[in-house]
Amino acid sequence: MVFNYSVIGLAVGAALMTMPVLAQAPNDANIERINVTGRVFNDYKVGTASGAMRGDIDLMDTPQSVNVIPDFVTDEQLATNLAEVLVNDSSVTAGTTRWNRQVFSIRGFELDSGNGYLINGHQQWSHYVQPIETLQQVEVLKGPSSMLYGQSGPGGLVNMVTKKPTYDSMLDLGFDTDGYGSTRVQLDAGGSLNDAQSIRYRSVLVKQDTQYWREYAANGDNQERDRWLGYLNLEFDLSDDLQLALKYDHTEDKTGIDAGSWLDKQGNVIGDRQTIWDAPWAFTDNTVSNLGAELTWHMSDDWKVKVGYNDQQFNRQRLDSAPQYTEDPFTNGYSIKPFDRYDDWQHKTAYVDFTGEFGFAGMEHQFLIGANYLDYYYLQRRDGGKKAITVIPGQAVDMPDYDYHNVVAGPATTYQYYGFYLQDLMTINEQWKLLAGVRYDEQKKEGEGENSYALSPKFGVIYSPTDNGSVYVNYSKSFTPQGAVNNAADMNDGLDLKPEYGIQYEVGTKWELFNDSLLLTAAVFDITLENITVSEKLPTAIGDFTDITTQGGEQKHRGFEMGAQGQIADSWFVTSSMMYLDAEYHTGDEREGNTPIDAPKWSANIWTRYEVTDNLAMNFGAIYVGERYADTANTITKDGYVRFDIGAAYTTQLMGKDVSIRANVKNLFDTDYIEGGQYNMVTLGQERNFSLALETKF
Repeated sequence: MVFNYSVIGLAVGAALMTMPVLAQAPNDANIERINVTGRVFNDYKVGTASGAMRGDIDLMDTPQSVNVIPDFVTDEQLATNLAEVLVNDSSVTAGTTRWNRQVFSIRGFELDSGNGYLINGHQQWSHYVQPIETLQQVEVLKGPSSMLYGQSGPGGLVNMVTKKPTYDSMLDLGFDTDGYGSTRVQLDAGGSLNDAQSIRYRSVLVKQDTQYWREYAANGDNQERDRWLGYLNLEFDLSDDLQLALKYDHTEDKTGIDAGSWLDKQGNVIGDRQTIWDAPWAFTDNTVSNLGAELTWHMSDDWKVKVGYNDQQFNRQRLDSAPQYTEDPFTNGYSIKPFDRYDDWQHKTAYVDFTGEFGFAGMEHQFLIGANYLDYYYLQRRDGGKKAITVIPGQAVDMPDYDYHNVVAGPATTYQYYGFYLQDLMTINEQWKLLAGVRYDEQKKEGEGENSYALSPKFGVIYSPTDNGSVYVNYSKSFTPQGAVNNAADMNDGLDLKPEYGIQYEVGTKWELFNDSLLLTAAVFDITLENITVSEKLPTAIGDFTDITTQGGEQKHRGFEMGAQGQIADSWFVTSSMMYLDAEYHTGDEREGNTPIDAPKWSANIWTRYEVTDNLAMNFGAIYVGERYADTANTITKDGYVRFDIGAAYTTQLMGKDVSIRANVKNLFDTDYIEGGQYNMVTLGQERNFSLALETKF
């Protein structure tokens, strides 16, 4: 779980080292334990990203900026949620965590809950805190990726890759706690269910009770969270060429609501940093399950077909106090508008990929043709929320008698979209590779102007002057459907809006140094988001019309990134990145020339591991995020900050089992900082906190 080498790495490393022995002595009981000093693999560096090209193609052969964050690194950091994972990529900036969900931006563009997140290449409805204990790695795909995944934003995608079954038996038990009394217990088990090892499994169980550092203004109680997670992945070798994988996970996550702090016009936090304006009885209760299947047929050594399906059911009750922003809540109090709400989201996704390698016209081709499909369903019930209640800080407010069960549900929102894609990575010679791809998408949704069509191309060129280095350029495009104008007071009411299109030009380079143990990357990018909707008030009302909505606005984001990941000395490992970003609206309205919220000019991070001995390792980390705006008008700013973290881990043997102890200190110097969010819902950085974890491997 938290200290030692990743399970996948251990399984591979152990298998490689023991192959000669196994050939002579298949009985594990006869194998002598061998103590190996030093590393035989690199935990910080990952060579492939399955989401970048819809296949396990080497990152050096991927003409796109991609960062892969392995679970070994985030286990070292004692990460408990996706936000704590993504701090390892400076192109990702955090937004609000309102309503027990996490919002992120990549290269300054906010990720949408419906199309910004993937799990094993499937789009997921991510309106909740994603569990990370089931993940093998997190891939940050930067820039438009609509050619492979359909509707999505121009900044990029986050693809979460889950843990796979293991051939050999393994069992990890872990426990961690922190200075507030939070606890998390984890079990991670895997192995084969038969002697032939043709049926394998991986299972994860998590129980977490979190005590947060912020307190409710009404009674001084801390926010709490209760979560449990179950995960099972089964693999069946139906034949030498045919494999079936079945996956199921279930999450139950209930927490009090902390919609964030408020900032005044000068950017100062209103009241104490610990103050939660929501009522103590407010909560969100999420129940999320995913049932998936994947069938892989190796037709030959060079050709493969993969078919996947996932059914996501997401139910949420949200009893919200909905505090209303005010700059002076202490004089006359502030108002709340409570409501009880039920949400039912259903995501059904499917894909089929046909991949192969062949030679044609003097070139080697890595070919992909496929299709994917999404069926979306959403239903809401809501009771209350009309009457405002005045609250004085320190004054308790009774929980309202609302019940969404008494409300007749309105019509459900549904849509389906499907896309067909074609991609070819052509090797012209040892120095040159060419990537070309195109996708056709169609979205069908009930209602006028709700059908959308899009064509998404992608091109890339890779030049490799040496075996360990490459330079690439790419062009890619994204699209996001916009529907129709729905405002009776708008002159263009009913107008079919065109999709927003994101267009990126990127030039980058990648180098593997120190015998391929360290990966260095750099990229310069230029992204333009077109067809931004602009809604304005008319200078003078025309009949019953007071507003007008048009399209044609743009958002331009330019910048560069650098990154390093891997081993830089025998006992020293590092993962680090930085980004410069220049982001502006060009919309012709009040946003003209302004910078989007949570788009810093500079950001950087580093996390290192130094192995003092074979049993003792030290860690150091730092995160820098520059000044950001907290409102679209750019009148309220959030100061830049630097946060330092440290940690140490010690591994020993206890009754023949590997036992690890880890201690981490996050925000070592107790820096006051704001992570992200708009001025009326900002997420404050946690004060200094100490974490302790134990892990036993069987």
